[in-house]
Amino acid sequence: MEGVSRRNFLAGAGMTAAACATRPLFGLAPASQSPFKIAVISDEISQDFDHACSVIANDFGLQWVELREMWGKNLQVSSDAEIAEAQKILAKYKLQVTDIASPLFKVDWPGAPKSQYGSKADMHGAAEVAFKHQDEVVERSISLAKQFKTNKIRCFDFWRLEDVTPYRAAMNEKLRATAEIVGKQGLLLVIENEGACNTATGREAAKVLAAIQSPHFALNWDPGNAVMRGEMDAFPGGWDSLPKNRIHHCHCKNAVKDASGKIVWSPVDKGIIDWTAQYRALKAAGYGDAVCLETHWRGAGTPEASTRISWAGMKQCLQDSGTF
Repeated sequence: MEGVSRRNFLAGAGMTAAACATRPLFGLAPASQSPFKIAVISDEISQDFDHACSVIANDFGLQWVELREMWGKNLQVSSDAEIAEAQKILAKYKLQVTDIASPLFKVDWPGAPKSQYGSKADMHGAAEVAFKHQDEVVERSISLAKQFKTNKIRCFDFWRLEDVTPYRAAMNEKLRATAEIVGKQGLLLVIENEGACNTATGREAAKVLAAIQSPHFALNWDPGNAVMRGEMDAFPGGWDSLPKNRIHHCHCKNAVKDASGKIVWSPVDKGIIDWTAQYRALKAAGYGDAVCLETHWRGAGTPEASTRISWAGMKQCLQDSGTF
């Protein structure tokens, strides 16, 4: 390694791993034979939806995509023409949609103290609208789900409060009532555990699921988000607390403690979460829904370069777990 800096060496190794991950390897089963619907959130690669879909289908060899933003806009504000173009692109690359990753209920709970959490970055291109307009977000999300032929809508449970106890029952009722509205359309409402919201960890998710016994309400399990909220044993501890039959979506990312002790995002295969073991546990539980790459880590400089490296790690974990 004389004459080669450690940083350049590591960067080169990472890009080499990413390049290898984009090419089919002899003797490996195609992703379509996985028990999971292996997917990527398209805007974690690029806001250019055609390019993102090309990477997912042609470079990664996958058949599934999760929709949140495209062309610099959240789906909530996409025009009819943009939706029609997106549908053509999905058909072009033979991609199916796992779910609509809506910003539903990323708002303050009415009557509660204003939360210190939440920011424009957390909204992923969607304008934060008042609680009183959330029913419009529900209607829009239902329309989008039908247009993109998916049966799942992602939601949250309001910006995090220091003490949610006085408001928890009312929040649960709002979630339950919304799940019933969604369910009447043949769709499923999946709540994501999110660090800036009131359900952030596996254990908190278990309590909400226990309180809302609707067949139309399920969990988008995100152990990375749980770790960010301080649940350092999100897998297996948080996972063990969850009713496995209520999990119907899964986001894949990872986190580590940096030199200062701060928890920061990392590639899927490097971090606190043992994704190989998590994939094995999902398979053992009979899980057959999406495992979706939500990179968040930007260590390679750009969303696409970082996602390519993170996909290389995710793919290795899937292979090692026998689920790819």
